[in-house]
Amino acid sequence: MARKLFVLVLIMCSTTALITCTNGGAGDGGEGLHMKLTHVDAKGNYTAEELVRRAVAAGKQRLAFLDAAMAGGGDGGGVGAPVRWATLQYVAEYLIGDPPQRAEALIDTGSDLVWTQCSTCLRKVCARQALPYYNSSASSTFAPVPCAARICAANDDIIHFCDLAAGCSVIAGYGAGVVAGTLGTEAFAFQSGTAELAFGCVTFTRIVQGALHGASGLIGLGRGRLSLVSQTGATKFSYCLTPYFHNNGATGHLFVGASASLGGHGDVMTTQFVKGPKGSPFYYLPLIGLTVGETRLPIPATVFDLREVAPGLFSGGVIIDSGSPFTSLVHDAYDALASELAARLNGSLVAPPPDADDGALCVARRDVGRVVPAVVFHFRGGADMAVPAESYWAPVDKAAACMAIASAGPYRRQSVIGNYQQQNMRVLYDLANGDFSFQPADCSAL
Repeated sequence: MARKLFVLVLIMCSTTALITCTNGGAGDGGEGLHMKLTHVDAKGNYTAEELVRRAVAAGKQRLAFLDAAMAGGGDGGGVGAPVRWATLQYVAEYLIGDPPQRAEALIDTGSDLVWTQCSTCLRKVCARQALPYYNSSASSTFAPVPCAARICAANDDIIHFCDLAAGCSVIAGYGAGVVAGTLGTEAFAFQSGTAELAFGCVTFTRIVQGALHGASGLIGLGRGRLSLVSQTGATKFSYCLTPYFHNNGATGHLFVGASASLGGHGDVMTTQFVKGPKGSPFYYLPLIGLTVGETRLPIPATVFDLREVAPGLFSGGVIIDSGSPFTSLVHDAYDALASELAARLNGSLVAPPPDADDGALCVARRDVGRVVPAVVFHFRGGADMAVPAESYWAPVDKAAACMAIASAGPYRRQSVIGNYQQQNMRVLYDLANGDFSFQPADCSAL
């Protein structure tokens, strides 16, 4: 899971497969889901510099998860979604069961399992949360999933086995630890509409302290069969993220199902997803090059390729991730970008603050819009993503702003396009056609 923290308020519901809904459905014949995205850090009265420091720490947590995923046999083989810091998350409030019990879940486009901590949690092994634990025995709509049911083995990256009562037990691994429990079905009620979902009733949580930030669990929106997207039969989703700073309290938006679309006045660019490793929840893009200003950088397109280096073991590739705060590029691409910017900004560069990474490129905050050029990410098929200065430079103290694109390091071969770069951009994941589309937008005005 990961990213600047946004709060999602779920507005609509959906239907199909494992889902039964009222008031429309996320399956593309219904109205779909609509979730409002509000940056949680806005409640903390943080300065712009503090927001950036929190996001940097969150980004390091996210990269640690991606490294663990690679070690598991590809970017997803054997490792589930990360549990990210609060600054990375989306949180949805909802009701579960009958009579209804309040719950909150982190929302993640890079994971599949829906789960919540339950009242049967073993003593001192579940994470603290703001609301009472869900009590399945108090709900008339809860039903355990039998071990023999096909849905028990629906996701390859989630360990499943039969418990003593012939129920389906599951274990999910995360960058910050593991959770375990039993799979069941339950009625979920959102702000409008209800849905019956297969979910994990978690009784053991061993994760980094504070990683859930008081939430009850997680709702995955990834590619697997247990995700909310798959369970609702949705074939597309879209979002528009408001700026980290200067959003005037406006909310962003996430749409799942028929209501997911692009619009407005910006040019729409479209490229096709790259087929990822089997079982991976991530979305891979065919990045082929970068341009700074008018200069195309001398980067071989092959440095961005996703390769199978051994049966079932993958390396490289480029992930579009709403869960990572900042973009990171493979070492060769980062070096070319940093070298070109350093040459262009030579007279405007200032010393980075003491706690900045070695070699950080920084300019005076007041000069960012004047001297820093746009960067264009070129994707196969002619789709060009123009990233303005304010979407890849960030304030680090009261005087300086530094480039918010990092090197993946000398050994990691994977690049990640983070959510800071996706500010004020409407994006559409068209899963039916395998397309990723985007356009510039004023997300605060939607």
